[in-house]
Amino acid sequence: MTSRHEGARPDDTVILNEGPDGRVVVPDGADATVPLPMSSETVVMPAQRDAPPEERLPPAEPDPAPERSGRKWLVAAGVAGLLVVAAGGAGAYATAGDIPRGTEVLGLDLGALTRAEAEKALGEHVASRAAQPARVRLDGKDVTVKPEAVGLALDVPATVDAAATGGPRLWGIKDITPVVRVEQAKLEAALRKFVDPERVTVKKPAITFQGVTPVASYPKAGLDLDGAVAAERVTRAWPAAQVADVPLTTRAPAMTDAQVDGLITEVAKPAVAAPVTVTVGGRSFRLTPAALAKGLVFRSDAAGRLTPAIDGAQLRAAGRAEFGKVETAAQPATVRLTNGRPQVVAGAPGRLVDVTKLAPELLTVLTGPAPRAVAGVLTEAEHATSRADVTKLGIKERVSTFTTYFTGGRSSPRSQNIITVAQAVDGAIVRPGATFSLNGHTGERDYAKGYKDAPVIVNGVLEPGVGGGASQFTTTLFNAAYYAGLEDVEHKPHSFYFSRYPSVIESTIFYPTLDLRFKNTTPYGILIDTATTGRSVTVSMWSTKVYDSVKTVYGPRRNVTSPSTVHRDAGPKCITSSGLPGFTQDAWRVIRKDGREIEREKFTWRYDPEPRFVCGGE
Repeated sequence: MTSRHEGARPDDTVILNEGPDGRVVVPDGADATVPLPMSSETVVMPAQRDAPPEERLPPAEPDPAPERSGRKWLVAAGVAGLLVVAAGGAGAYATAGDIPRGTEVLGLDLGALTRAEAEKALGEHVASRAAQPARVRLDGKDVTVKPEAVGLALDVPATVDAAATGGPRLWGIKDITPVVRVEQAKLEAALRKFVDPERVTVKKPAITFQGVTPVASYPKAGLDLDGAVAAERVTRAWPAAQVADVPLTTRAPAMTDAQVDGLITEVAKPAVAAPVTVTVGGRSFRLTPAALAKGLVFRSDAAGRLTPAIDGAQLRAAGRAEFGKVETAAQPATVRLTNGRPQVVAGAPGRLVDVTKLAPELLTVLTGPAPRAVAGVLTEAEHATSRADVTKLGIKERVSTFTTYFTGGRSSPRSQNIITVAQAVDGAIVRPGATFSLNGHTGERDYAKGYKDAPVIVNGVLEPGVGGGASQFTTTLFNAAYYAGLEDVEHKPHSFYFSRYPSVIESTIFYPTLDLRFKNTTPYGILIDTATTGRSVTVSMWSTKVYDSVKTVYGPRRNVTSPSTVHRDAGPKCITSSGLPGFTQDAWRVIRKDGREIEREKFTWRYDPEPRFVCGGE
C-alpha cells in the first residue's frame, strides 16, 4: 500500500519500511516530522512508483537493535508532536480576536480584542480627553480652540479599522495613529481670530464698485495662515495632548493681475452696462445698474480665487423700492393691548422674490448685451419674529406710566407734532439687553412725515421749527423709562426750565445731534404704549414687574438767577415769553427691590434763566 503525505512536493519521495518487529523504519535523512502512515506495507512515494524494479531503493536492513531504534522513533515522534502543538498554539495566540496582538492606540493595548470590544475600550479611553481644548502655538502665540466649535473629534470606528489591518504578530508593538476629524474651514476661521492682522502680509485680490465703476485690487505674495497645515498639525497633536505648532507660511497669489483684469473686462463692466427687467407673473420691475453694482460681488476663497456671485440681501436693499412693486412684506408677531391687557398677536407671512433662484438667472444674463430680462418667482416668507418669540418676552403687566399736559388742543401745530411722534412710537418693543433710540426709531421728523412748524429752542432762543413739541413727548417717554428702572444711556434736559415738566428729570431732542436712548436691563421685553388726548400725552411701559418701587427724591433749588429782558426784531421768527429764573437742582432715583434699596442714582442739572423776550422796541 502506498501513501502520499499532503505536505510533500511531487518529487519528494520517502520510502517507509516496516522493520522485523512491525515498526516503521525512517530512512536516513528523512524528515522525522512527517506524519507516518500506519500500514504493514512498503510505501513508495510518487517519485519511485514508476521506476524500473532495479532502480528502486532496496528495503532497509533490519535494525540490529530493535528496541533502541524504537526508542529513537518515539523520541522523534514526541518532538515532532511538541513542535506541531507549539506551532498551533503560537498561531492561535497571535490571531486571537480581530485586533492583532501588540497593537496600541494612544497607549491603550487593543490586542486580541474583537472590533466591538476595541471600540468600547477605545471610546472609554479617550472620553475624558475628547472635551479637552486643542492647544495651539499659533505664530508663536499660545491659544486654545474648543473641539466642538471646529468639529474636532477622534473617529473611534475608523481608528479600530486601522488597528485591525496587518497580519498576526508574536512579539513587538505596533502603535496606530488615531484617525481624527476636523472641519478645516471652521478651524481656520477660529484660528484667524488670534492672528495679528499686521503679521498677515499676503494680499488677496478683490473687485469692488465705486458707483457703477469696477475697481481692482491686485494680489501679492506674503505670510498667511494655511488652513491645511493647521488642520494636519492640530489633528496630530490634539489626541496626544500635545501642543500643535502652527506657523504662518509664505503663500503665493492664486490669481494673476491679468486674471483679475479679465474678470473686470468679461464680467464686472458688462454687468452694470444696462438694467435688467425682472418679470414675476404678470408684473415686472427693473434692477438698475446701481442696484446691480451693489448686488454683484466677487468672493474670494481661502486661496484667493475670485468668483462672481449675487448677494441677495444687498441686491434687495439696493432695489427695495423696485422689489416692493411685486412683493408683500411679512408682518412680525407683536403684542397689543386689548381691553387693557397685553395680548400676543400672530404675524402674517409675506410674498417675496426668491433671490436664491433669481441669482443664477442674473449671472447668466449680466455678461450679455441689452436688453436683458429674467423671470423671477415669489416665495412665502415668515417674519423672523414669531409668536413664540414674543410670548417668551413676558410682557404681561404695566410697570410704569407717565403723563404730561399741553395747551392748544389737537388743532395746534405743536399738539399735532406731539400726537404724530407718539403714534410713531406706539407699540414699539424693546427686547432684553436692547437699547432704544428715539431718533433711530422715528428717523428725521420732517414735513414729509407730517410734522409741522412749532416753537423750538435754537441757540438759546425760541424760534419756529419743524417738529416743535417733540421734546414734550421725549420728556414723557424718558420719565416712563426712568420709573420702569431702565438704564439711562443718553438724554439732555432743556436749557430753560418749563413748569409743565418735572425739573431735572426731563429731556429735549433735536435730530440728529440730541437723542434720547435707554437700555432694557431687565430679563423681560418692554412694550411702549402711547396715548394722547386734546391736552395730554401718556407713555406706559408694559413688561413683568422687577422692582418694588422707583421714586425720585429732590434736593432744594440753589444758585437761583433772575431772567433778563431781551428785545428782538419783530417778525415771524420772534416769539415772546415772560421769562423764568434759572437754578441748579439735584434729584436722586431710588430703586427698591425685595424690601430694600438697591440703587440710588444722582441726576443734576443747571437751568439758565429764560429771558423775557420782547419782539420790537429797544
